[in-house]
Amino acid sequence: MPDKFRNKYRISSARLQNWDYGLNAAYFVTICTQGREHYFGDVVNGEMQLSAIGKIAQTEWLKTFDLRPDMNLTMGEYIIMPNHFHAIIIIGKNQYNIDGHVETQCIASLPPPTPPTPPTPANQFGPQRKNLASIIRGFKIGVTTRARKINPEFAWQPRYHDHIIRNNESFERICNYIISNPENWDADRNKTD
Repeated sequence: MPDKFRNKYRISSARLQNWDYGLNAAYFVTICTQGREHYFGDVVNGEMQLSAIGKIAQTEWLKTFDLRPDMNLTMGEYIIMPNHFHAIIIIGKNQYNIDGHVETQCIASLPPPTPPTPPTPANQFGPQRKNLASIIRGFKIGVTTRARKINPEFAWQPRYHDHIIRNNESFERICNYIISNPENWDADRNKTD
């Protein structure tokens, strides 16, 4: 049963407990539109054709890395689909997460096998900054602000899915999944008619 916050039921967090999402690591994220509405375009012959809102999402994602140079972000594979967005984002070592985490060569900064247990924050519902949640929040706000000038109904689902990429094999598998997403659109579980 969900916990109550301010006398209202709330859904438990989908985030990995005791993991600091500001750590030097590679993350796979999926963000869906509200009701899985097809705002971003269409897949035609296995290729994604972006709509005006899809182009906004692409521009805002690319801006993400310029807006946060202090977080040492690296862009991995990404794809904008008709009603969702997949991306790999790597948060590199930076002034907010320096504490001896493993740095790998070339493709990704992966976390150590056993994640450290950070001290419990005084307010777990407090502001999130310099971490994955703040990056995704900024991206979603940027897209929403511009997209609603084209379609006032545009909205994201309130949450997003994330996966901490723990090794190179997983990194490669997820890259291939992202790249092949348009050609596999007809079988995609996120597809709605």
